[in-house]
Amino acid sequence: MRPTRRVRGEGGLRWQEGRQRWIAEQTVGYDGRGKRIVRSGSGKTETAALRALRDRVREYESGLLLEGRRVTVGQVVEDWLKFDRSNVSEKTRQGDEEKYRLHIKPYLGARRLKDLRPDEVDRWLLDLSSELASSTLKQVLSVLRRSVNRAVKVRLVDRNVVDLCQAPKGRPGRPSKSLTLQQASDLLVRTREQEMHAYIVVSLLTGLRPEEVRALRWDRVHLDAEVPFVEVWRSVRVGGDVKTAKSRRTLAIAGYVVQVLEEHRERQAVKAARSDWQDNGLVFPSEVGTEQDAHNVRRKFRDALKQVPGIVHTEWAPYELRHSFVSILSEHGLPIEEISRLMGHSGTAVTELVYRHELRPVLESGATVMDSVFGLVTKENGTDDDAA
Repeated sequence: MRPTRRVRGEGGLRWQEGRQRWIAEQTVGYDGRGKRIVRSGSGKTETAALRALRDRVREYESGLLLEGRRVTVGQVVEDWLKFDRSNVSEKTRQGDEEKYRLHIKPYLGARRLKDLRPDEVDRWLLDLSSELASSTLKQVLSVLRRSVNRAVKVRLVDRNVVDLCQAPKGRPGRPSKSLTLQQASDLLVRTREQEMHAYIVVSLLTGLRPEEVRALRWDRVHLDAEVPFVEVWRSVRVGGDVKTAKSRRTLAIAGYVVQVLEEHRERQAVKAARSDWQDNGLVFPSEVGTEQDAHNVRRKFRDALKQVPGIVHTEWAPYELRHSFVSILSEHGLPIEEISRLMGHSGTAVTELVYRHELRPVLESGATVMDSVFGLVTKENGTDDDAA
């Protein structure tokens, strides 16, 4: 019997002797010059070749680029690092590159992106969970997820399988801490004559983020106002803006903060008379007036903590002054809504999530009201403890 002729548009199927494989081909369209656009698939059997051809046609109809068939996970992450991380700080970019180099490239870097499966990503994350903290695991997964999102955007793949995966719980990270009221008082008293004292006072008594304190300028500090205040409008982030829209806030400052800043400004005026001074208007600059590096601030802060008994200074960071601010306010009954506003959070959910361990765990208002109401009722009815 004569073989049935293929329907027009279905393409052709032939045996290629040199490769010892079946080759299936199909015309999928024409370019601007009228030249045919052909997609092909190969396999050891006719069925395998036709299946491969259907995949190539589907990719073409979905708008996927031909090179997407060969691109690897490592290539798409490197592409993301090159093009989508050009607007972040150097420190952030280096951190993303390190996560790729240490945790993604050795395990998934050579894997073809089109063949990557969710269960592979899950196994990879599970292997990492024994050596990385939960927060780091989430950051590594975020690097991979955003890289594949870019691959989807440029039509290398049609979906992001990483979106189907979640980071498991990793090793416990370094827990954040807060100073007790006694420790905070000791720190203020014992560092009174140190250069770091003013920085500590502003951080502890206003709750500013370290990047906001380092970027604070004198033209945003109003010590002579009827109610002294600071305008928290800048940070050392890329572009100089604060973390979120809610983070841009104006805070009244305590009298002790005013006193300390006035003394600090007088001492700084003496330094400004030196020939090597670079006037940038910063409240807490380096020794020559430039913006301080986070590492230097951390080192100076830990040196100051050596003065406080009972504290292992190497285990603390400047950000924990902010945690201490929340802890002290909460301990003295300030509502979480007000604490959230002072912190520059978008809502109380963020405050509760990040500073949960700092907030007073016992909510006493309900018990206080019930005691006042029903305690009076029981006394009027002679059922108090004395009557019993």
